[in-house]
Amino acid sequence: MDELITGPDGEKTVEDDYRIQYLNDHLVQVGEAIEDGVEVMGYTSWGCIDVVSASSAQLKKRYGYIYVDRHDDGSGTLERYRKKSFHWYKDIIGSNGKSLKR
Repeated sequence: MDELITGPDGEKTVEDDYRIQYLNDHLVQVGEAIEDGVEVMGYTSWGCIDVVSASSAQLKKRYGYIYVDRHDDGSGTLERYRKKSFHWYKDIIGSNGKSLKR
């Protein structure tokens, strides 16, 4: 579960290493498929911002790289905060996948 914390730089963030690991492993497999000759036109991850779950109408299931301060009971400020995975994914895109951990 994503928990909003204050990071070492003083900014609010979410330490979502589980998301980074999942995406890294998935993208490594995409790279291996390309090496095997599969034509991959692109990759689109789940939404970039936390959204209400379509199946359960809950916000506790968070999917994005950007945390939205909103809770299932309707409380929250609606402020947005970049998660650790936001910065990680930005680096992956900028390096064209070269910074993936194989």
